[in-house]
Amino acid sequence: MHRLELLSALDLGRTLDRLASQVLEGVADSRSLVLLGIPTRGVALAEVLASRLAVLAGHPIDQGSVDPTFHRDDLERVGTRLGQPTDLPAALDGRQVVLVDDVIFTGRTVRAALEALQAWGRPKRVSLLAMVDRGHRELPIQPDFCGKLVPTSRQESIQLCLQEIDGEEGVFLLRPEL
Repeated sequence: MHRLELLSALDLGRTLDRLASQVLEGVADSRSLVLLGIPTRGVALAEVLASRLAVLAGHPIDQGSVDPTFHRDDLERVGTRLGQPTDLPAALDGRQVVLVDDVIFTGRTVRAALEALQAWGRPKRVSLLAMVDRGHRELPIQPDFCGKLVPTSRQESIQLCLQEIDGEEGVFLLRPEL
């Protein structure tokens, strides 16, 4: 695969700061905010965002994860992976939940995450944050907060790299070699 840098480490940091500011602007009470990452990269991204939000808000931001694996309607296409336990930092009733994912593509993962979320309570509001929107939506789901819009072909993919996991930071477009 050919790897093309879309966001450098510096650009990614700026984008994360912008997204954190936008999330804070969108809530009346930052103490009601809960970030829930969608495995796998969304969980790590939610952790990074929670730490940036804590600096801006002046207090810790609740953060956890919600695994949509068993709510997917396209497992035969995407394949199954070992489900990760949903990890909620607190009850969700009346909270402002932000689902966090690295890339939004067809919208099916987000649909499944919304369905999984229903089992855990009734948030006041659920928003979606995606680092990259690559298009090709199959469902009418759009991110409320988006780091970068990158139209792609179906053969291409997007890779978010975070220092804690990959030893490097950035967003990359992966293209098949010709």
